[in-house]
Amino acid sequence: MSIFRRRPRIETKTPEQLVAMRRAGRVVADTLSLARDSAVAGTSTGALDALAEEAIRGAGATPSFLGYHGFTGSLCISVNDEVVHGIPGERVLVDGDLVSIDCGAIVEGWHGDAALTLVVGGRDRGSAADLALMDDTEASLWAGIAALRPGGRLYAVGDAVEASVDAALEHRRQQGVPGVEVYGILEDYTGHGIGREMHMDPHVPNYGVTSSGPTVPSGATLAIEPMVTLGSIETRTLADDWTVVTGDGSRAAHWEHTVAVTDDGLWVLTATDGGEAGLAAVGAPWAPLAD
Repeated sequence: MSIFRRRPRIETKTPEQLVAMRRAGRVVADTLSLARDSAVAGTSTGALDALAEEAIRGAGATPSFLGYHGFTGSLCISVNDEVVHGIPGERVLVDGDLVSIDCGAIVEGWHGDAALTLVVGGRDRGSAADLALMDDTEASLWAGIAALRPGGRLYAVGDAVEASVDAALEHRRQQGVPGVEVYGILEDYTGHGIGREMHMDPHVPNYGVTSSGPTVPSGATLAIEPMVTLGSIETRTLADDWTVVTGDGSRAAHWEHTVAVTDDGLWVLTATDGGEAGLAAVGAPWAPLAD
């Protein structure tokens, strides 16, 4: 009699492999910190990219993005109405720009992947709408991460992200924040599995779906990455075949972390502190294996 076994829908990692992924995650965290500090008015996106590549290689890692399907940067740098996959180049940043920076690094074959959004010149230079969008998108990231647990529904992540965004929008409307009339959660771009490859199954939607999705096993590693706009969810890709912009010209924010799910809790591999502060803020268990 033949016994048919279904392959696991989400790849798992051993504790030793999670520790190895944390090394890649720390390189990503450090590089994003450098990029955040260096993203000042008068700096080109190409100059930021060169700094990042030097930092990644100086840490003994390899940029995940450089050469990926022909991509020419070590960072994705997306400005204002650019949502994701912006190619670094000659564009010079100015105070008030809303900039999303996405970074990936490989250490001994293991990937880390994370993104953040900032206002050039600091919060004092940002519009009320941009600051709300940036903060509310980050909050939705942590809400999505907190929904991960062994034996839980994968698509609970999207439920949590959408609920967080919806609640934040209602709060901003009650506050009367100018320029915040609607938030759009992108549907064409999702989170993903990650490990020996940067993009692996499963896709992780950032919005509620009717399916429960696969069950999350202990040892899963997932990149959670909501992308939210101040308008429509419709996008288009520029002639460079990479840069994705909002269809209505509204601004966008993008936050991402690589997360490990363990029986004892969560370990945010691409956060400098392993996710301790962010997880505490949303009441989720923090369970680092090493650091």
